[in-house]
Amino acid sequence: MSDRVALVTGASGGIGRATAIALAADGLRVACGFHSDEGGAKETVRLIEDAGGNAASFGADVSDENDVKGMFDRISEWNGPPLVLVNNAGVNRDGLTVKYPRADFDRILEVNVTGSFLCSRAALSGMMRARWGRIVMVSSVLGLRGNAGQAAYSASKTALLGLTRSLAREYGSRGITVNAVCPGYIHTEMTASLPEKARERLMSEIPTGRLGDLVEVAAAIGFLVSESASYVNGAVLAIDGGMTA
Repeated sequence: MSDRVALVTGASGGIGRATAIALAADGLRVACGFHSDEGGAKETVRLIEDAGGNAASFGADVSDENDVKGMFDRISEWNGPPLVLVNNAGVNRDGLTVKYPRADFDRILEVNVTGSFLCSRAALSGMMRARWGRIVMVSSVLGLRGNAGQAAYSASKTALLGLTRSLAREYGSRGITVNAVCPGYIHTEMTASLPEKARERLMSEIPTGRLGDLVEVAAAIGFLVSESASYVNGAVLAIDGGMTA
């Protein structure tokens, strides 16, 4: 896989950074996408390069069609068109529906759903020419179950599953697979700051009795983009400790 380029959107931290590092360790040349956190993306690049990998950062608003085209053009000039795409960029704002601002709802759909569509569309032409490609949508456990106060986010993550399954049917015959991962509650700064009672309530919902780790999500994505997963197409993989079992 060392001659292939992977684009990971939202690679400035969290799942995106962990995934970029894991893919680089597998020999891919990694384009680290970012929107506002350029410093975080450059830190991801540094971590990859320090480990002997090949990476560069590329800024774009994935909800903007021209931005996406420009990003793909720059990546192609850098090392060739991405044949692996991890649609990880996303935004969220919690709130009860009755008072939820329309502008926030629209923005969540624009980034989480439209952004994944635009990036997938931009990547597919190069993948079809190569007769090989891997697309992974980073959905969420909330794409599989709802949660009070997160209607907009849940709707966007569920939409990604429909996009995954449709693209899998459209392009599976071209050597391109499209799959989705649905991470549950993962060790992050946000979960680390939860009050003790909230943490206990959360743990009671997880059969394994613990939070997931970023590297566990990255490892699952690494499998889905590998040659070993060439017959895995249209799959939705929950990485949630059994929450949705």
